Amino acid sequence: MTTASVSRALDFGKAAIHRNLTSARLIEMAIGRGEGVLAANGALNVDTGDRTGRSPKDKFLEDTPAVHDSIDWGKVNQPIAPDTFAALEDLAVEHLARKSELFRFDGYAGADPEYRLKVSVITEEAWHCLFAKTLFINLPPDELGSFEPDWMVINACNLRLTDYARYGLNSPVAILQSLQQRKVVILGTRYAGEIKKSIFFAMNYDLPAIGVFPMHCSANVDQADASNVALFFGLSGTGKTTLSADENRPLIGDDEHGWSDRGVFNIEGGCYAKCIRLSRTGEPQIWDAIRFGSVLENVVLDPVTRQPDYDSDEKTENTRVTYPVSYIPGAVIPSVGAHPRNVIFLAADAFGVLPPVSRLSREQAMYYFINGYTSKLAGTEAGVTEPQPSFSPCFGGPFLPRPPMVYAQWLAKRIEQHDTDVWLLNTGWTGGPYGVGQRFKLAFTRAFVTGILDGSLRDVKYETHPIFSLHMPQAAPNVPSEVLSPRNTWTDKAAYDVKAKQLATLFRENDAKYDIASDVRAAGPKV
Repeated sequence: MTTASVSRALDFGKAAIHRNLTSARLIEMAIGRGEGVLAANGALNVDTGDRTGRSPKDKFLEDTPAVHDSIDWGKVNQPIAPDTFAALEDLAVEHLARKSELFRFDGYAGADPEYRLKVSVITEEAWHCLFAKTLFINLPPDELGSFEPDWMVINACNLRLTDYARYGLNSPVAILQSLQQRKVVILGTRYAGEIKKSIFFAMNYDLPAIGVFPMHCSANVDQADASNVALFFGLSGTGKTTLSADENRPLIGDDEHGWSDRGVFNIEGGCYAKCIRLSRTGEPQIWDAIRFGSVLENVVLDPVTRQPDYDSDEKTENTRVTYPVSYIPGAVIPSVGAHPRNVIFLAADAFGVLPPVSRLSREQAMYYFINGYTSKLAGTEAGVTEPQPSFSPCFGGPFLPRPPMVYAQWLAKRIEQHDTDVWLLNTGWTGGPYGVGQRFKLAFTRAFVTGILDGSLRDVKYETHPIFSLHMPQAAPNVPSEVLSPRNTWTDKAAYDVKAKQLATLFRENDAKYDIASDVRAAGPKV
């Protein structure tokens, strides 16, 4: 990375700081400290308490003159004054200084050495350090002595503020980020996803300034053709991890990437997969990756056998597992690839009206990217208990410090430069909305992906959706033709038309928020 690291004089008192311990030692210490137990498959199983998903309403960004004009301020990027940030950071450091031992991870975010960030994570619990070790790129031992971080995460997960209102906070939980100081302070939540997403947020700010398009997507590549790289965009629960885990296509990464003039690279060194209703037959690579060295979050275990019950949502729908990308057989290491041949947008449509697969024009690609439609699925955020229609710009709105059009313009530039095909894949409902219809079968979705990636869907005949103007194939390998046009799957065709127009209206209300070119706006649905 071209940015200079920032020195930090943090006093953690007499706490012994365990730095870059092995996974085995961290697991041993986590169990000994009562932070988790070993599941029968060897994974460390932990409970994150009442916060089992991200806490977006409790995320704040330090507002300074140096960054103010480049930030898309609003519900996602809530400002916090520098003096308040400093006061809360002091509380976090004082809390950690009272501990007898702390844990530190040093490593990288970014598999391409030209664009990587050096990251340090300080935690009060051993399993959070293990989480960082599985999710980021590990530091070679010979680089430890000279390591100076570009970014630091200070995780005081057990400090909950009873007087939070005096600081302008919304709850005893706070995730604070400073782009100028290049640090993150986490208070009061044990949900580890806040660690990884704060660094992704940092990359989303830093990378565009040095000519890289940061993306909330997974990536894989054909094992026989290194030029056949594919990207999968989508919010949590839409299938990024599942669909990119393919035994015939080595994994580059499952969640966060950069697209530079050199190609794509994984920002992380691991995978963070949902495991609700996980099965060996449905997702064999993920199933086999859950072993010693991986971390299960909020999964119910049998009290006697300690076998995970992946079907249980007793604690949350958002049960998770994290593991190093190397646990996926044949994964690309280092995690870099060529320029993508195909880009796939994933949307879990709770209205049940979008086609299961559509090929997009350049203008449609920009339109559906900037709108980022999906449905928030249960458990991915605090308070979300059933699917809710949602528009998240660039399929990653919660992680974008800059205005969404910055990222949309990068997409347009890259797909034009490399003649990349773009597709919209509905992994949501068919035959009716949520509660009436059914979720698309994973086998059908995988068949669509195969047809996209092997080129068999490129030259079939297409028809145009009358409301969304999407180009729908009239035939697809290994998929019944009757499911390709969503209206055909509804018993009540008039009800489908009403629901489709409702969703189209929501698109138009959402796209009015953005200053986009007339041809891009015209590529949206008819109302």
